[in-house]
Amino acid sequence: MKIEKVETFPLLHRLPQPYGDANGFKKYRSCFLLRIITDSGIDGWGECVDWLPTLEKGFHERIIPYLIGKRAENRLPLVKVIKKWHQRAAAGVSMALTEIIAKKAGLSICDLWGGRWQDTIPVYASFQSYSEDLDWEGHSIRLVERAVVDGFTRVKVKIGGKTIEEDQRHIAGLQSKLQESISIVLDANQSYDAAAAREWEPYFSKWNNFLWLEEPMPMDRIAEYKFLRSALSIPLAGGENIKSAKDFLPLIKDNAIDILQPDPMHQDGIDGYRESLQLARLSGLRVSSHVFDGGLSRLYALLAHACLPPWSKMEGETAEPVEWDVMENPFTRLLPIDLPADRCASRMVSASGLNSIGISFGNTAGTVQHTLNKGQRQRKPVFALFLRIWNLRQIPAI
Repeated sequence: MKIEKVETFPLLHRLPQPYGDANGFKKYRSCFLLRIITDSGIDGWGECVDWLPTLEKGFHERIIPYLIGKRAENRLPLVKVIKKWHQRAAAGVSMALTEIIAKKAGLSICDLWGGRWQDTIPVYASFQSYSEDLDWEGHSIRLVERAVVDGFTRVKVKIGGKTIEEDQRHIAGLQSKLQESISIVLDANQSYDAAAAREWEPYFSKWNNFLWLEEPMPMDRIAEYKFLRSALSIPLAGGENIKSAKDFLPLIKDNAIDILQPDPMHQDGIDGYRESLQLARLSGLRVSSHVFDGGLSRLYALLAHACLPPWSKMEGETAEPVEWDVMENPFTRLLPIDLPADRCASRMVSASGLNSIGISFGNTAGTVQHTLNKGQRQRKPVFALFLRIWNLRQIPAI
């Protein structure tokens, strides 16, 4: 199969109410979709993230001319070349070529990767805790309460953007309001040094519902991470911006991390991303993917985690949770992965009946039509999908 055409869809959504973390407020969300079409008519979709004009210019001036006429089966060589120009663009191309090969072979993505170990993947609700609201703490707590009502039992909240005293007051208010009924991840977005991070230990010792502390310091401070790992009573996690499995090795070698967090949009294509997941398993570590962008990256993270063997023999602990962005972002809904209400009144999707939201890889199905607005021009249908996680197929737009 030769690549005949590549279409691009740069998408931007301005947020009516900015939200943010220690890195500042986000005033918009963006998504860059691409569609690769072969001379056999088989196509595949990909997603990547960066400044939209950079991606659009890079694809049309260099990446698309390179891809036209190449064999779609040569996914790894093609991705290797493209990542030298733009690594995140290579991730999107990798997704599209993976889908093309799966369709050509008549296989699901999971079957293409060797089959799935998991029927259900747990997810946690991920928040941007800071807002321009004068009562930002109350606003944040109300958002978490809504997620709990929707059935989430795990959440991620942000720290590091305010004073430690303000952030600790926020977390204490959250614990008081919800009576420690949920599991909590704290994400500092590399805002601290080791001394500042240690100021949280009294809170970690007081409450036993913290899942992990995420990226308290810059990830290249390996000696400090090793020290902090021995000083804190909860696991340390990080690595969303680490670009390859090889780059995780120093953290693993020095026993400086408990949970790896690769992002499918930031690594060496989908195959490189899966290498990081497998590295965690080979190293005896947990892995919980960071997924903050659009629907395709979320889907591929869930598929990849479904193909991981269990990290533990403990009942209910065979699969680590994957991030589920619950903030306003229309691009996570371009490929809706529904949480079927028919399985349970609390919207659980769990083969084992656990009281949590998850994704069932054998029972989620639906037909959806998607319409994207490219710039200010007329709206047009882009793709429709028959979504069955274990058997992903594309059908014509209705």
